[in-house]
Amino acid sequence: MFNKILIANRGEIALRIIRTCKEMGIKTVAVYSKADVDSLHVRFADEAVCIGPPNSTDSYLKIANIIAAAEITNADAIHPGYGFLAENANFSEVCKSNNIKFIGASPKMISKMGDKAAAKSTMKKAGVPTIPGSEGLIPNFKTCEKIAKEIGYPIMLKATAGGGGKGMRLVWGAENLEAAWNSAKTESKAAFGNDGMYMEKFIEDPRHIEIQIIGDQKGRAAHLSERDCSIQRRHQKLAEETPSPFMTKKLRHEMGEAAIKAAQAVKYEGVGTVEFLVDKHRNFYFMEMNTRIQVEHPVTEEVVDYDLIKEQIKVAAGIDISGKNYFPQLHAIECRINAEDPENDFRPSPGMITNFHAPGGHGVRIDTHVYANYLIPPFYDSMIAKVITVAQTREEAIGKMERALDEFIIEGIKTTIPFHQKLMKNEAFRKGDYTTKFMDTFEY
Repeated sequence: MFNKILIANRGEIALRIIRTCKEMGIKTVAVYSKADVDSLHVRFADEAVCIGPPNSTDSYLKIANIIAAAEITNADAIHPGYGFLAENANFSEVCKSNNIKFIGASPKMISKMGDKAAAKSTMKKAGVPTIPGSEGLIPNFKTCEKIAKEIGYPIMLKATAGGGGKGMRLVWGAENLEAAWNSAKTESKAAFGNDGMYMEKFIEDPRHIEIQIIGDQKGRAAHLSERDCSIQRRHQKLAEETPSPFMTKKLRHEMGEAAIKAAQAVKYEGVGTVEFLVDKHRNFYFMEMNTRIQVEHPVTEEVVDYDLIKEQIKVAAGIDISGKNYFPQLHAIECRINAEDPENDFRPSPGMITNFHAPGGHGVRIDTHVYANYLIPPFYDSMIAKVITVAQTREEAIGKMERALDEFIIEGIKTTIPFHQKLMKNEAFRKGDYTTKFMDTFEY
């Protein structure tokens, strides 16, 4: 087992990792930018090292500074959390070349799954259902036109190096294809330095359902069932739950088996998710694989009593998994609380928190790094807390979430708490009748 783990991240996920490390008797090192000097992950780690100025490009994304911090503190492993360098193959490679264990996927695996066209091809060979579309990257616009005509409109153009909705264009007809092709390539080149494009048939009004997986160093894999992540805005998730209200026992079995096939096809090591789009007829299609811990991992932990960070660390240390699949025994919901103004197009709202009170009680979990008089910096992702409720039934979990949100006091800034309060009262949501298009008609 590792003696000391450096957490190459910030905020609630850094604090979440520190907690598990402490329980396992592992020393921790926090890294922080000058903007995060007062963050709780800095306070609760055994050691803390400043790695640069506020901008993430000069601190949390600066590989040389993070490796230097690991070396001067004698850390023998690095946990990247999510975001920043969590799915950076080069960072994984640099850790390896410096004899520091990267708690996550190998450089090869990250590259293979990070390139969405290559990932789709790999999944197809493994027998995992994929969305009809181009075979690999599209070399030119003429080929793009030909494929679109063959699979039929609507189609979705996607950047192979994309993420967060960048480099994606929905095209309803041939007359809009060329403009979409040019703008998607330009955006992708600017955002990722790669303008490679592929195409998929657009699945109308799907559910976004992901399967949590874990694999060990011997190529064995297991799943921990699904999470429904369909409540999202501009491809950013807002709330998640497990089990999915759309799921059947048969579909859970089929998707679980497909996710294990996906993991075994690449000999996946660590925790990750296999993301699927599920149409209204419950046909499911591979979308992508995330080679990291997910923001929404707590809902899975709560329904199967399984510490995903702990198991991630154990796998990285060479400990085998049991190979057992896990199925939800309870119902859990997570609401992401962002420092944003939902009444003004979710505009970011950094600033000083003047008053803070976190909800509590049975079945309520809060993952956060903020507190009263904490200054939220404007440089990073706006998520400041996650509220997770767990109960015997979905109805009870929603009722518990309503109560928890009513108790949650954050003053001095705007937050998405009022949005989530309205979401919990929404009739369609309460019925479990929602798709990825839910936010198009939701009034807040």
